[in-house]
Amino acid sequence: MRAVVTGAAGFLGSHLCDRLLEEGWEVLGVDNLITGVSENLRHLEGNSKFELQKADVSDALRVDSSVDCVLHFASPASPPDYLKHPIETMRVGSAGTLNALELAREKKAKFFLSSTSECYGDPEVSPQPETYWGNVNPVGPRSVYDEAKRFSEALTMGFHRHYGLDTRIVRIFNTYGPRMRLNDGRALPNFVHQALSGRPITIYGDGKQTRSFCYVSDLMEGIYRLVLSDEHLPVNIGNPAEITILEFAERVRSHFPNAPALAFEPLPQDDPKRRCPDITKAKRLLRWEPKVNLEEGLRLTVAYFKEAYAKTAAK
Repeated sequence: MRAVVTGAAGFLGSHLCDRLLEEGWEVLGVDNLITGVSENLRHLEGNSKFELQKADVSDALRVDSSVDCVLHFASPASPPDYLKHPIETMRVGSAGTLNALELAREKKAKFFLSSTSECYGDPEVSPQPETYWGNVNPVGPRSVYDEAKRFSEALTMGFHRHYGLDTRIVRIFNTYGPRMRLNDGRALPNFVHQALSGRPITIYGDGKQTRSFCYVSDLMEGIYRLVLSDEHLPVNIGNPAEITILEFAERVRSHFPNAPALAFEPLPQDDPKRRCPDITKAKRLLRWEPKVNLEEGLRLTVAYFKEAYAKTAAK
């Protein structure tokens, strides 16, 4: 089996490449390195089954050899990234998705879309099932990401219904683990980076908004099972263990003997008050549920961040 993975140098894309290679696939990774990090793929140098192509899927996606599956993971994914690159985010969700779909159609390959829980916006239903249509502000600052992903889902289903393309859609909930960037801007990298540098740990709003954090190995297991399934409609993959941001910050602080104090800042516009996946469908169809608890996942991730921070400080 041969796969094309867009966004291969990103946090999730690089772990996906690893998983596919472990399963015996050949992988062509594609990344323009706007937010991806080539270091994430350094360990694959010399691997005859892996190739990295520096290219922008929003411009074109051409592959000469056969392809069995196109997995579209390219996109800025953290708020600071997509607010810094709003047009690129919209393009990769629209033109990029179209190019990836056209490649899959040309090669008669399966297509797999990486979507997001952000499709639910600031939800009025919790936990969020796949049948919930969401509560998204289409013109707010976050809309460049939310609506790009909602459009990419609609386009994927359009190709499935119109051309009979074999498609999959995963809605990913907050994921964490090694290879996240320290300057990523999401909650966990922010908290750890601030703790390591001795700066106050920033809480937006009162900290009572909730998230549900899924360790990256659990996510990859769910994604791989979905690749092998026959399901075309979206499937939530995430950890339903809901926790407030305030409690999450305290969990992170417990890993640092002299952790700095908390500092409270205004809540960003349209920031979701709750985020929790209903994984009933994943349990039923994929026989999947997360295995790594938050304490174990944090231990592994904080250790990675400490090592990454030490390398950065030594330069």
